[in-house]
Amino acid sequence: MNDATQLSVTHGNRRNAAPIIDTKEKSMSKNFEIQGLIHSIGTTTEYGSNGFTKREFVIKLTGEDENPAYPNHLALELIKDKCAMMDSYNVGDEINVRFNLSGRLWQGSGKPERCFTSLQAWKVEPVQSGRNADVDPSMPEPPEGFADYDDMPF
Repeated sequence: MNDATQLSVTHGNRRNAAPIIDTKEKSMSKNFEIQGLIHSIGTTTEYGSNGFTKREFVIKLTGEDENPAYPNHLALELIKDKCAMMDSYNVGDEINVRFNLSGRLWQGSGKPERCFTSLQAWKVEPVQSGRNADVDPSMPEPPEGFADYDDMPF
């Protein structure tokens, strides 16, 4: 199979085979979402001659499950065209971040193996406050007199 992995999923007595994933060319990661206050925002840095860019930022987690007596600070990164996402935010803003958790192994010549883990953000949004936090901002307001249609048959 040349360094590729066969993945399969079992449902009861039925077995479905997923496509072969070449572990050298593609990475599999898990999606997560967190909420927090922006602690710091780094500058966009370019690496290598191919124009690869990366920007790091740190948030202090907030939310119902967080204990302020023991704050959790997480460093996340934005890569390539996602670096500009932090341009419209400032330290202290509360945001929701969706990110992938990924990791890789590295071993230098004659050095012990190391594992690198990264939290790669792909969506950053401000936290909505107030009563309308669950309302989609892209939804239009109901027309004038909308409440007059309470006697609709459906």
